Amino acid sequence: MLKAVLFDFNGIIINDEPLHEKLIDELLLEENLRPKPGEFRQFCLGRSDRACLIDLLQHRGRVITEEYASKLIARKSMAYQSAIKNLETLPIYPDLQDFIFKLRVAKVKMAIVSGALLAEIELVLKRAQLSDYFSVIIAADQRLPSKPEPNSYLLAVDRLNQADPTLNLKPSECLAIEDTFAGIEAAKRARIPVVGVANTYPFHMLQRRANWAVDRLSDLEFDRVQRAYDSVAAKAG
Repeated sequence: MLKAVLFDFNGIIINDEPLHEKLIDELLLEENLRPKPGEFRQFCLGRSDRACLIDLLQHRGRVITEEYASKLIARKSMAYQSAIKNLETLPIYPDLQDFIFKLRVAKVKMAIVSGALLAEIELVLKRAQLSDYFSVIIAADQRLPSKPEPNSYLLAVDRLNQADPTLNLKPSECLAIEDTFAGIEAAKRARIPVVGVANTYPFHMLQRRANWAVDRLSDLEFDRVQRAYDSVAAKAG
């Protein structure tokens, strides 16, 4: 049965990818590099800032140390948090609250699995009054390999089991909600079925990669997804 839903953060909880792209472009300019179209999508979407910046700068012929990468990430995070604090209305996806309500009614655990920093995630969740719903948050601070590696998803399953030892959660009993190719691949490599939401890429591109694809979260027929899990569990039993 379906026991837990694991949410990506940027592009699923909050529509902030344009802000991240702007901040990455500003960092490049500060490094005396001109931003190029398509680079953010190629190196950054669905990945941690550390993986994004190291690969992007190396692609431009720069070799940076982990220490310098940490300084760049800290600068970007300060700028991100400042921008979020100055927004009158957060760009939270409008159908998120209804979906969370369905999960709470179904008594399904919820976690966030993201390459964003914990301070950024907590700031947004607090302002959006969503903090109470997520018992586990896996963030970039853990210094795990970035998506598309599966480590962050596997850690989320472990943490949920630690929080509730009676849960006995397996990856196959989770559902991941993702908007990027890297995120979908990470979930699938962790053996977690995944929904691709077309917030960032077109529906047809996600349909080829994810177990389910929807134009928006409100299009996901949650009852039907639950029945699919129940059917698999019944066959296994």
